[in-house]
Amino acid sequence: MSIGVVTNETFEAARLGDREAIARLLERTQPNIRRYAQSTCRTASDAEDATQETLWLLTRHVGAIRALAALSGWLFSVVRRECLRLARRAGLTVAADDDALEAILSQRPDAELRLDLAAAFEALPPRYREVALMRDLKEMTIDEIAVALCLSRQATKARLHRARLLLREYLAG
Repeated sequence: MSIGVVTNETFEAARLGDREAIARLLERTQPNIRRYAQSTCRTASDAEDATQETLWLLTRHVGAIRALAALSGWLFSVVRRECLRLARRAGLTVAADDDALEAILSQRPDAELRLDLAAAFEALPPRYREVALMRDLKEMTIDEIAVALCLSRQATKARLHRARLLLREYLAG
């Protein structure tokens, strides 16, 4: 979800409660929220509901989002959670095990899967994204990552584990 259409000034003013800035923020993020909801939710109606819920939550909680860089990840997680909630309410269960996720992912075209993976990495909080990119794309060892980030081996492994859980949740959603 690109937040390039939102300036830092607009975001900061919205965080401080400026009604016009909040309206601009909603207007500029809404198309991306809707697009992501349409690709994540199971029906068009659910996508509309998820979009509205996300916009409403953004209005109420924009002050709690600490930085513009965190906005896209926050929006991704709200939309994903809302789509999952709507699916559960409809009586559907969401595949959580690795085999089911692998089956879902193997059905996606390569180009779409690459975009989904890129979006999943972008949605990660920076501290998790950094570790996951170093391990999974740069193929660094746990010890190399720990040294590069000035972390203990245990902290590095914990961050990598959390990053992979978040990636799995994102891709399953």
